[in-house]
Amino acid sequence: MSLPLHYVNVLTGLKGCRVIEDPQALGKIIKKSERPLLVFGPRCPDIFLNGRYAIEYGVDIVKAIGAATCATACTKKKLMEYGILPDSTYDIIEIINHLKDPDWKGVKKQGNHDLVMFLGVRTDLGNQGLSTLKHYAPHLKTVTLCPYVYPHATFSLANLKADKWKEYLEGLIQSLKS
Repeated sequence: MSLPLHYVNVLTGLKGCRVIEDPQALGKIIKKSERPLLVFGPRCPDIFLNGRYAIEYGVDIVKAIGAATCATACTKKKLMEYGILPDSTYDIIEIINHLKDPDWKGVKKQGNHDLVMFLGVRTDLGNQGLSTLKHYAPHLKTVTLCPYVYPHATFSLANLKADKWKEYLEGLIQSLKS
């Protein structure tokens, strides 16, 4: 069993995350969503995985499925360098507050999102934000694409070392493209 990085208050509520160890299985879940959103956290431009930055993997995911994008902190400029104009720029707390509202029209004003993926968010902030969404946004599924177990997400990756995380992201992108 994969244990969360932080142990404080991780199992409140009745449901915990489902750890998805197969990138093809996660790809199927993501492809079923109607209005996916990828939230780029502030760590995306800084995480280097053997030749590519985490933000580049996020860009590939967005392009593969046509997901809406939310740039947080300093990621807007970097996304634009990779040819992606973010659909929104919110602070991580702001986007979580919007996602709680079932009547929110989403970042593209086409309806609320049914699946939200997070990449490059600090683990402590991510755990608290996902806990909020778990309890106050039952209309929403959440996916973390970071190499740690987030117990409050609907779907989470296992605890992975950098090389395995890179393999997972590459496998996920291949799954989404097929």
